[in-house]
Order: sequence, then structure tokens, then C-alpha cells
Amino acid sequence: MLIYQRTIKKEVSIFGTGLHTGQECMITFKPAPENYGYRFVRTDLSNSPEIPADIDHVVDIHRGTTIGVGEARVHTTEHVLASLYGLQIDNCRIELTGPEPPVCDGSAKMFADALSAAGFENQSAPKNYLVIDETVHFHNAEKQIDIVALPLDDFRITVMIDYNNPALGSQHTGLFNLEEEFVKDYAPARTFCFLSEVADLANQGLIKGGDVENAIVIIDKHLSQAELDDLSHKISKSGVKLELGENGILNGKALRFKNEPARHKLLDLMGDLALIGMPIKAQILAARPGHAANVEFVKKLRKLVERNKLARKFQHEKKAGVVFDSNAIQRILPHRYPFILIDKITEFKLDEKIVAIKNVTINEPFFQGHFPGNPVMPGVLILEAMAQSGGILLLNGNENIDEKLVFFMGIDKARFRKPVLPGDTLVIESHLKSRRRNVCQFTSQAFVRGDLVCEAELMATIVDKKVPQS
Repeated sequence: MLIYQRTIKKEVSIFGTGLHTGQECMITFKPAPENYGYRFVRTDLSNSPEIPADIDHVVDIHRGTTIGVGEARVHTTEHVLASLYGLQIDNCRIELTGPEPPVCDGSAKMFADALSAAGFENQSAPKNYLVIDETVHFHNAEKQIDIVALPLDDFRITVMIDYNNPALGSQHTGLFNLEEEFVKDYAPARTFCFLSEVADLANQGLIKGGDVENAIVIIDKHLSQAELDDLSHKISKSGVKLELGENGILNGKALRFKNEPARHKLLDLMGDLALIGMPIKAQILAARPGHAANVEFVKKLRKLVERNKLARKFQHEKKAGVVFDSNAIQRILPHRYPFILIDKITEFKLDEKIVAIKNVTINEPFFQGHFPGNPVMPGVLILEAMAQSGGILLLNGNENIDEKLVFFMGIDKARFRKPVLPGDTLVIESHLKSRRRNVCQFTSQAFVRGDLVCEAELMATIVDKKVPQS
């Protein structure tokens, strides 16, 4: 069933104070046209700069996700974006009179309620989903963080947190239906921090708008009443006296959900996932996520988006187990018979890795002379096949391939381990090492039946194609 994009029916505004900057701000959500996405607009700045809410514009991830263009910044975007994403709104203009959306009660509830009250309007263009068709995994061994996207024709997300704190413990939560669960079960989950962090955050110039009324402060250390009174000047803007709650939470604040911190982490992750710029069809599993890890994970997903765009551009017919077939390769590479030395691409990770296949048959023209009666594929042609696969690896969607050529500048550490004979299937695996401006380096290995037959390091440059003068 075709599902269409949607925006809101009318504009709606919320006024409040930013969590970290402490500055007052009016946020106004406005309807937006099809394929507009989410864009923040700083109306308080000269020329009202517009900042697209996508991963390319993330400029800071310290205690929140900040996006920016030039000198213009919008801090702590995750709760706003989670509300838009959770309500399945595709296009919205978000105007701000300050550098940070209001913190409200520390959750996304006020944003979700305001957007719901504005109503939704279906548009004519269909939604453009990122459909996960392979496992995408981010791993940080030092912080024991794992975020995985698994293929699923739906959107589900599960989060586990574990801070080794008695008041918090190990928690998990899972959202399986945006329509039914987001507004009532996740938008109200409030931000949280530990008591031991509060003074440091304040000293770093953060949480200027923080208050015991807009955050859950979990007690992980004992403070005397005198220390609490001193701390109150930094985080109790409403003048509420600070006390160590018997439930392990500052001032004994009651949780809205038993696992509210885990739910808030899920909310934050959803807000950061919105930076992909399109809804996702996948099962997301996250262990101990945070903004830094979320952003790195989104970058991996964004590469999948760009790869899929390239695949659709050159691979007109989708084939199982094939990224680019022989017809697509001829659309990408300038080579023609008898010098096309790869038959298909079976794996392509943007700016990372490519796997190419060359079926070596007795009909190859080079076997007539290399060698009569003892046919062996020339080593230089194995290197050429590696080079051609590398030329496709250098695709990143930024260049117009019709106007570019890839020239190879150097081959190092080339080694030939075993002969390649008629009937062999050459599997070439190449990895990008570095890319500086138009000069790229990659390593390549060729295998036959799992045995290494050739390896090398190659360097190439991307140049403008010279157009013949008439």
C-alpha cells in the first residue's frame, strides 16, 4: 500500500527556556511542502538562516545534538525531532527566536501534544523510506555500546541501558507501534542525569536552564544539606529546596514510568535517527546508546541511503545478491570490450568496501597468446580488474560520473600467489584506505575458491573528462 507524506494543518507555537543555553525561545512549527523535510530557521538572526535537520549539519554532540550552518546553531534538537518522527510528520518548518528549543518538562510531551493539536495533512508525494536490507552495526568496545539495524518491513526499536546504579539499575524498553505507543508511552519520558554530574555540567556552562522541575536527577553520591543548598543556586531556578529523596531521586520525584530513563534514551535515539532525513523500515536494537554513538550510527545508515541512490541510478533492474550487474557497470565505467574485466558487484559499502566478481572463461581473448596450450590470466589484467572495482568504489554520489575519469597513479606491494585459469571465478575485495580531495588509496585482494591469488595497494585520482572540441 502506497503511504503518502504528511505535514501539519496549521502553525503552532510553544514558549520556554532552553535547557543548556538558558535563553528564552519561541518555537513555531509550520506546515511545509512535499520533500521539504525538517528545517530549523533562526528568525532572531540576520537573514533568518535555515538549517536542515540532517546528519551533514551536526556540529556538536556534547549532552545533546546540535546542528548548524555557518555561525548559526540550534542546540538540543533531539526532542523536537523525536516528536516529528514519532508522529510520522515528514515535512515541517521549525522557526526559533533563540538558539535552543524550550526544555519544557524535560520530555517531548509538549511538542507532541502541540503538533497533534495542529492536526495532520496528507500530501500528494509518497513517503520515501530507508529500507534496511542488510545488517548495519555500530560498536564501541570501550563504552560497551552496540546499535544494530536489522531488516524488517516495519519500524521497531528496543533500548537497553545499564549504569551500575542502584536507583537506576539495568533497564530496557521497546516501541513496536508508533501510532499506538509514541504519544502516550514515550513522548512523556523526561531527560535524566546523575547528581555527581550536575555540578560539572553547570561548571561547563551547560544546563543553564536546568531545574529539578525539568529533569530527573538520580542520586549516585551522598551530599550534605549544605552542599545541596549550594547546588540549588545552579539547578533550582524555581527556588525549590533540594533534598535527597528516599527513592534514589533528587527531591523524591516520582517516575512517570518504572523504566522512564530507558524510555527517554529511546526518545533521544529516535530524534537522532530523524537526522537520516526519511523514515526507516528496520528493527533497531541499541545497548547503552548516547548522542555520540547515535550520530555515528546514523552516519552508517546515511551511507546506505547514498549507496541505494547510486544503485537506483545505475542498476535499473533489482537482482538478488547483485548491487551492479554488467549493464550497470557499463553505465559507470568507460571501458568496453575487450577491456571490461569485472562482471558484477555483489557488495558495496560507500567509502568503505566493494566486492566484484570476474568469471574467467576460455573465451577470454588474452588466452590466445597467454599462453597457447597453457592458458593463464595475465597478472597485469588481474590488477586491472582490481583497478576497475576500485573505480566503482570511488563513487560517492557527489560527482557526476559522466563528467569524470579515474586514472591510476601507483601500484604498491603487488604480489601474485597462484595462477588464475579458465573456469575460475575471481572474487575481488577492495577497501578504501584514504581519500584526500581527488586522490584515493585502496587495498585490493583477489580470491579463487577462497584462496588468495593476488593482492596490491593502489592509488588513483579523479579528473574531469575532456570533452572533444568540435
